[in-house]
Amino acid sequence: MSIPAKAAERTSEFRRGDGLRLLTVHAHPDDESSKGAATMASYAATGVETMVVTCTGGERGDILNGQVVSEPQALRDLPGLRRREMAKAAYELGVAHRWLGFVDSGLPEGDPLPPLPFGSFATLPLERAAAPLVRLVRSFKPHVIVSYDENGGYPHPDHIMAHKVAVEAYHAAADADRYPEAGEPWTPLKLYYDRAFNPERFRALHFALEEAGLQSPYAARLAAWQEADAEGHQPPMPTHRTTTQIDCGDYFEHRDRALLSHRTQIEPEGFFFAVSPDMQRRIWPWEDYTLVDARVETTLPETDFFAGIR
Repeated sequence: MSIPAKAAERTSEFRRGDGLRLLTVHAHPDDESSKGAATMASYAATGVETMVVTCTGGERGDILNGQVVSEPQALRDLPGLRRREMAKAAYELGVAHRWLGFVDSGLPEGDPLPPLPFGSFATLPLERAAAPLVRLVRSFKPHVIVSYDENGGYPHPDHIMAHKVAVEAYHAAADADRYPEAGEPWTPLKLYYDRAFNPERFRALHFALEEAGLQSPYAARLAAWQEADAEGHQPPMPTHRTTTQIDCGDYFEHRDRALLSHRTQIEPEGFFFAVSPDMQRRIWPWEDYTLVDARVETTLPETDFFAGIR
């Protein structure tokens, strides 16, 4: 597949960075396609070795696409189907993929909330949950790690645990005294939090749709942003500012194809596709991140994860 025109203009710069590696840490299959997917596709296409880590198999997820609900395969073997969906999404993005092998904790509902299933990802001691990721960081040797903020992007227990293990691995992988059984130390150089729920982006797209005379799917989200419910269905207002914007608009179609690969989770006419890629490129052609830690000098704001590393 040819590199889109805008990325081709940047190819010589990126090719100078051959050997760079990017690792993104996600809770469930499909999270990688709804959070930072165009960024990953952009870097992968320009020579950066890019890997997605999925902490759980999504075993306790629901079927969210009405067109798939009655399919025998989805009813008989949802975990197996989600693994095949993940493989297709990784192919669409052009990235490598690894499973950490933990069990989905599910999203508890009720008042009071029920306990999480015994042995599920979010119930594990941090060192046990982080050990496989530390081993992977030391073997893959990423220069940059990307994951969620302290709230998990939204407060699903597996997302919060994914945040914890990513931060733990970022710091511990460099320390020879920690996780000594996990291989030779490696020092990642930068840690980012994804800002997929950036309110500035939603506002910009909302007003662009209204100005075009189109219905906006974001009005309710913007109105209720600060009224997050206890069961975690409404993401709270993000607390971290954007430091880094990756221009990846030419890869929005890659992102959309990856999303559509997750047929059990994504409706083809749903929320994620309410704004055309062309309009998104005009209004907000970036994906947004917060630089949380850097072991190299860099200047903010940034337009490249590898600023200060190249």
